[in-house]
Amino acid sequence: MNILVIGEVCTDKFIYCKIDRLSPEAPVPVLTPVRTTKNSGMAGNVISNLKALEPSYYTMLLGQNEVITKTRYIEEKSNHMFLRVDEGEDKITPFKWTQDIDIILGQSDVVIVSDYNKGFLSNADLKEIARKSKLSILDSKRKLTDDITKGFTFVKLNESESKANLDLAIGNIIVTLGSKGASYNGKLIPQTNPQETIDVSGAGDTFTAAFILNYYKHKDIDQAIVWANLMAGGVVSKRGVVTP
Repeated sequence: MNILVIGEVCTDKFIYCKIDRLSPEAPVPVLTPVRTTKNSGMAGNVISNLKALEPSYYTMLLGQNEVITKTRYIEEKSNHMFLRVDEGEDKITPFKWTQDIDIILGQSDVVIVSDYNKGFLSNADLKEIARKSKLSILDSKRKLTDDITKGFTFVKLNESESKANLDLAIGNIIVTLGSKGASYNGKLIPQTNPQETIDVSGAGDTFTAAFILNYYKHKDIDQAIVWANLMAGGVVSKRGVVTP
């Protein structure tokens, strides 16, 4: 099986700190770094989840050339995030079509678009990717329209993204609802094993990867959502961005 992931990639950096005092200069805590973790984020985290869930499948990533870094400063004991600093998003080189990309799309069994709306992909790119894909899923942060979503097999939105896209009429949208599960075509498919939520970072990527892998195997939407709920529920019970 060949899986193609298209979208922006970043480095997720977590700086875990201890806090012993307030600053004498301002009413803010003084963070003392204790340890740092790094992992591939955004579309890169989708790839990490695919490899964790199905290491035998071939995966390929098409992302931007620029380096994006998301640095989070977190109090280690409580896991409370005090600050996030994003760098490298201001000037992203747009996606460029080539004959090779057309060939890759034709050879891919599944195409996952992880669109963070940073300027890498345009509306026209999304429509063309959908048109040339056999089985596809779009996870997007932009304002969507029916002429974009209709070409994809599935569109995955979280609850807040869904509320920003209430005018979509195409019935291929999956809405993730955290510990409640997910809905598809107005039907709630509950989380069968809810976990204590410690960190939601990257959980949407886990859901997307788990759903499309299971659907490819079994062609059963409800079953795929149940499986994706379980996988996403497992990662939110751990700190940072992790894979199942």
